[in-house]
Amino acid sequence: MASTEGRDRGEVRGPGPLSAELAALEREITECRACPRLVAWRELIAREKRAAFATEEYWGRPVPGFGDPEAHVVVLGLAPAAHGGNRTGRVFTGDRSGDWLFAALHAVGMANQPTSVSRDDGLRLVGCWIAAAVRCAPPANRPTPAERDQCMPFAIRELALLRAARVIFCLGGFAWDAALRILAAGGEEIPRPRPRFAHAAETWVGEKPLLGCYHPSQQNTFTGRLKPGMMEDVLRRAQALAD
Repeated sequence: MASTEGRDRGEVRGPGPLSAELAALEREITECRACPRLVAWRELIAREKRAAFATEEYWGRPVPGFGDPEAHVVVLGLAPAAHGGNRTGRVFTGDRSGDWLFAALHAVGMANQPTSVSRDDGLRLVGCWIAAAVRCAPPANRPTPAERDQCMPFAIRELALLRAARVIFCLGGFAWDAALRILAAGGEEIPRPRPRFAHAAETWVGEKPLLGCYHPSQQNTFTGRLKPGMMEDVLRRAQALAD
C-alpha cells in the first residue's frame, strides 16, 4: 500500500522507476509485523503524536529504503526516527538528522535539494539509495540484537537488488556493524581482525568498500563531534570509490 501511495502523491525517487523486485520488497517491508515491541512502539507514537505534528497523519509502519535504483552508493542508517520517518514514511525525512544528511548529499551533487520534509516534496536522489538497518522506529533509538537480526533479510535482499551498488556509507557504529553482518550473510568474508567503526573509517569486504561516518544525531551535531563539512568529505570519498 505504501509503495503506490508515495508515488501517487508525486514522490520523485530518482532517475528511473523501481524494478518489480524492489517494489515487491518495499510492499513486504511496509506490511511487516514481526517484532511485537517495535510494532507496539511505532503505533503508539503514531497515535499519541508530538504536539508540533498533532494535525498530521503519521505513517506508523516500517519504512522502506528509497532513492535511485541505479545507485552506486548505499547510505545505511540505524532506524527511522519516531517523529521523523515514522511520521513521514520516508527514512531521514522530516527530522534534524535528515537536515544534515540531505544538505550534505545536495552539496556533493547527490540530491536535487538540501532539505526533505515529506514524501512528496520533490526530493530526487542521484546515484544514491538510503535505507535503515532496522525499518521500524525503536524505543530510545535502540533496537535489540534480535530486532536487528529479524530485519536483516530485508537489507540483504535490497542490496542484492541494487545491482549497481558499489559502496556502503554507514552512518554510525550500529549501521557499520549491520553492514558487516549483511555482507557476511550474503557470503562475503569479513576481514580479521573485524574492522572497527570510526569517522572516515574505510575497509573492503569482498569487492565492496565500507565507509564510516558519524551519525548526524543531535548528540553528535550539537556537541560538535560532527562538524559541517565532515560528512561531505566522506561522501566525496564514497563517490571516488564508486567511480
